[in-house]
Amino acid sequence: MRGAPLHTRIPVLLYHAVMAEPPDWIAEFTVEPGEFARQLDAVVAAGRSPVTVGTLVGHLTAGTPLPPRPVVLTFDDGFADLAGPTAEALASRSLPATAYLTTGAITPGLPCLLPPAPMMTLAQVPDLERYGIEIGAHTATHPQLDTLPPGALRRELRDPKALLEDLVGHEVRHLAYPHGYNSPAVRRAARAAGYASAVAVRHALSSATDEPFRIARLIVRRSHTAADVERWMEGRGARAAPYPDSLPTVGWRAYRRARALVKGREFAG
Repeated sequence: MRGAPLHTRIPVLLYHAVMAEPPDWIAEFTVEPGEFARQLDAVVAAGRSPVTVGTLVGHLTAGTPLPPRPVVLTFDDGFADLAGPTAEALASRSLPATAYLTTGAITPGLPCLLPPAPMMTLAQVPDLERYGIEIGAHTATHPQLDTLPPGALRRELRDPKALLEDLVGHEVRHLAYPHGYNSPAVRRAARAAGYASAVAVRHALSSATDEPFRIARLIVRRSHTAADVERWMEGRGARAAPYPDSLPTVGWRAYRRARALVKGREFAG
């Protein structure tokens, strides 16, 4: 397999909802609770050192040493299970994680492009930190960031950061791009908004030389099993970042930008 050597590859797993009966729109990215437990057990059995995104970024940006064979668990959006059984499952195995929250989805009265689903509440955000879960932002409304005009892009990045910081009482330094959609302009805007890092998707392993503003993650789908997680823990089963965007990725971005000019802002999903 090309790319980073096996010993430098870092699995950064991307979860969404953990529930038995998810809404249709998120079902593909939902893990059943029993399978989730088996996957967490596979992470523990692999002997990897669980760290937050903040720890990984400290290495990528400042050279702070990482523990042997790190692994990162991340959760996007803020589904209802996160602040309850999911956080408890992580804590019972001493697994830290990073949660990227879409503030419009967890705050009544705020606009959001995410379809309806059981979500946690803004008031539960401090509870996540008590479970050892690092808080990151996942925009205000979950749009395709790389199709937005500059003013709208700045608001999507800055508003949720400020809201979450007011709630938890400290800086929120990490961002997740909805559906991984980003571009050089989006990455520059994320840095200008005060973030120290941003995660993409890429369905690839990260590495000790990954890019801080498009950290690669492995998206966990309902078809994945503990065996897939075991393979990722070995540094296998996916390519390793960093690597440049492919021509199809660049072309898909151009198509979505053109479509946004006609249809307006769209849900990233």
